Amino acid sequence: MADNGELDRRSLIRGAAVVAGAAAAAPLLGGAATARADGGDADALFKAGKFEQAGRAYEEILKKDPTNLRAARQRGYVGLLGNKFPEAEKYLNMALELAPDDKETNQFLGDCYIRQNKFALAAPRWKAAGEEGYARWFAAIRGEANQIHGDIGRVPWKQTDPSPVVEASVNGGPPKRFTFYTGAPNLSLTASAAKEAGLSPVYKEKSEFEGLTIWVYYGVLDSFNLGGLELRNVPVGWSATETGEDVDTENDGMIGTWVFYHLLTTFDYAGRSLILRRPTAQAARKVRADAARAGAKPLPLWLSRDHDLSSTGSIAGSGLRVMGVNFGGISGEATAGMPGEVAEQLGVRTDYDRPFETAAHSHPTVTYPCYPKEIRLGDAVANDVYCEMDPNMPVNVPWPYGPGFDAIGHFSHCFFKPYNITVDFTNMNLYIARGKAA
Repeated sequence: MADNGELDRRSLIRGAAVVAGAAAAAPLLGGAATARADGGDADALFKAGKFEQAGRAYEEILKKDPTNLRAARQRGYVGLLGNKFPEAEKYLNMALELAPDDKETNQFLGDCYIRQNKFALAAPRWKAAGEEGYARWFAAIRGEANQIHGDIGRVPWKQTDPSPVVEASVNGGPPKRFTFYTGAPNLSLTASAAKEAGLSPVYKEKSEFEGLTIWVYYGVLDSFNLGGLELRNVPVGWSATETGEDVDTENDGMIGTWVFYHLLTTFDYAGRSLILRRPTAQAARKVRADAARAGAKPLPLWLSRDHDLSSTGSIAGSGLRVMGVNFGGISGEATAGMPGEVAEQLGVRTDYDRPFETAAHSHPTVTYPCYPKEIRLGDAVANDVYCEMDPNMPVNVPWPYGPGFDAIGHFSHCFFKPYNITVDFTNMNLYIARGKAA
């Protein structure tokens, strides 16, 4: 589905393969797999989003065969999805011992380390995964990264559509306009904003984007202040044309998932604001108490591909399935998106007479309006609303282009407008409640 054309570094390089090369998974809405101690069932459980059961099944495989690379790597990946870092490191290091040059293991372990601000450990893993840019970038970070100063920041939105815009200060300078999007990884700036902030790249690489040659730069920002909460020593990227001009001139930058997962973040759509807290046990207790008063139950949260967020939701009576949750970004009018296979299996009414030319992972595609009877995330429900169906969207995209598990679709910007949503990356829960945040 449309990803707003934003410059996710790896989607620039790899995005074509998502549309052209990724195969759809086996039927998504069939019966759940039964856990037995063989790789087929463990993999089936994983694909179906039964991650805890899959983890146990992979462990059973390893008890019988400690040299099974896939089982060790997948068991580590299960831990990584839930930010369970000790178990992720245990099994990924087991896989690394079995196959030191395995790119998938190295990438998972590199991701595990950057989530914990262990950039010196992350750099060699990304190099072994073939990601020279990430490796050089992370090796250049000195001292403690993503230091949090302050306890809470409240940032009003300057606009909601077509994308939420907030103001933030870069290296102590005047307020700059930023969009935010959890479909993007790191904090990014325009070339002019980076120059004004006095940034120098630690690494650069050339890429192609929609027929335009661009340079992608990596550096480290001294200070990023959002509503009184400051992050220091922050990894940052920026892009420029070959002549040094800004690639995007609408705003001064974008805030990606890496910033949000270091904080206890509330996307307060109803209140048109971001609420950013230091992720302490006390702050988490307050979030849980506020959610309980609002009747919001904790939903699972998973983090894949270093920035993609998923939870469980449903479309047209599908029952609980893994779905993407995308906060921010450029909005269309659709409240959710789904693969054509899902819409067909669920009998979702689709208007094939009104094709819409758009982009997915920065590559052209054609989608169609569709109108499921209900879409649901926890107790948040929308009925008979406009959604998009993409016949070219696979339900499962394997590594390195996707997370490797089935997803029946994603919730978009418009779905969240009546609600506030808090994402807790310590306990890996999502809370969604109607109305403004408390």
